[in-house]
Amino acid sequence: MTTSHAHGTVYESERAFFAGLARLAAPIALHTFLLTSLNFIDTVMIGRLGEVEIAAVAIANQLFFLFMLYLFGVGSAATIFTAQYWGRRDLAGVRRTVGAALVPSALGAAVFFTAAAVFPQQVFGVFTNDVRVVALGVGYLRAIAPSYFATAASVLFAAVMRSTGNAKLPLQVSAVSIALNAVLNWLLIFGVGPFPALGVLGAALATTIARIGEAVVLVRLAFRRREPLAGTPGEWFSFDRGFLRLYWKTSVPVLLNEIGWAGGMTAYVAVFARMGTEIVAAYNIADVVFRLLFVVFIGSGSATAVLIGNTIGAGQPDAAQRRARAIMIAAPVLGLAIGLVAVGLAPLVPRLYAVAPEVRASVTRIMLVFVFIAPLKVVNLHIVVGLLRSGGDTVFSLVVDVGILWLVGVPLVAVAGLQWGLAPELVFLCTGIEELVKLVAGVPRILSGRWINDLATPRRSDPVPPATSAATG
Repeated sequence: MTTSHAHGTVYESERAFFAGLARLAAPIALHTFLLTSLNFIDTVMIGRLGEVEIAAVAIANQLFFLFMLYLFGVGSAATIFTAQYWGRRDLAGVRRTVGAALVPSALGAAVFFTAAAVFPQQVFGVFTNDVRVVALGVGYLRAIAPSYFATAASVLFAAVMRSTGNAKLPLQVSAVSIALNAVLNWLLIFGVGPFPALGVLGAALATTIARIGEAVVLVRLAFRRREPLAGTPGEWFSFDRGFLRLYWKTSVPVLLNEIGWAGGMTAYVAVFARMGTEIVAAYNIADVVFRLLFVVFIGSGSATAVLIGNTIGAGQPDAAQRRARAIMIAAPVLGLAIGLVAVGLAPLVPRLYAVAPEVRASVTRIMLVFVFIAPLKVVNLHIVVGLLRSGGDTVFSLVVDVGILWLVGVPLVAVAGLQWGLAPELVFLCTGIEELVKLVAGVPRILSGRWINDLATPRRSDPVPPATSAATG
């Protein structure tokens, strides 16, 4: 049995819940797959130019990777509240949350734009001293910087739409944008027809044009279709101090989590870059494949956060706990399956790239190691993103996810790669130890039930939501 309002649905039976999770996860996973596929296509296209070009784009994209994780933090924080508010069908609460999230989104875009447009050489100096890589990458960063503001709008709107049950519209708009990006890449990287051959600069221009177009179309359609988030400025910014205190108390740990996690992932890339241009190129090629394989779990993790949040907001904590345990049983089995797929692809992927034989060999070995790490990563993704955050247990999530990354993962990888001089695949295997420690810390928290917090219960200072709030969504 289900209770449905507009886009959102509160599931009362376990079978209906997991069927709904699959339906919501599918478009999110497909969206992530399209984004990662574009990254894969970009890497293959740039890979036809050589290792230096691959390294330049890979390092330049670390800044965008940091930015996307920051935006993911802002969007995740908003999702915590909007999912629970939508579980109660509180449209006013959804729109207040959008307003609270708009400010950090815009400020983050401004900071990253400044880094890319004004300080690109300093950004590259963190990763490499190779003057050939820096020369190519600086131009790429400056060309892609204007896209950051458009990306901020797209990510926030898409996150809130998904939390109210509509994952299809962001997928459809993004699919068109990705197709445009791929075509422009082909035209501008290689100089097809009347278009100039711009190489890595062409890839940056193609991405900027596509992302700006995506933001304009998504925002316009959200208002035209009267999505739950499409409020007036007065509705967006109707919050008071009580709401802001609760929002930031919950949201700041999520933002710190994403910033800290992004910094740790960037530290991993920096280690591989310091090990050599060929090694960081191999790591980047393998990492793109891992992200492509992982899209199913990005979808299921995000859908878990939405539907568990809806369940908690609807006043069903016992159901949320039962469903959380079932998800944790299924996750490692699915993770092992995706790791075995990586093993099967390991000999094939390197053949797509015009790189040296030693780079191809490194890619294959790194992909073989992934089978040991994948099950751990899948469980931890669902614990941190799908469960702890949906229940508002963001401080514990921060401690487990970022604390263990920086106290265990980063030091171990740095020592293994830069002091012990281990092979790239063994350095990559060291990241699995971090995941194992996270698992040991996270599982007992979920089993205890202490992660469940109802954030949508009306407080005295909250404006009273309209009685038929869902009807206008």
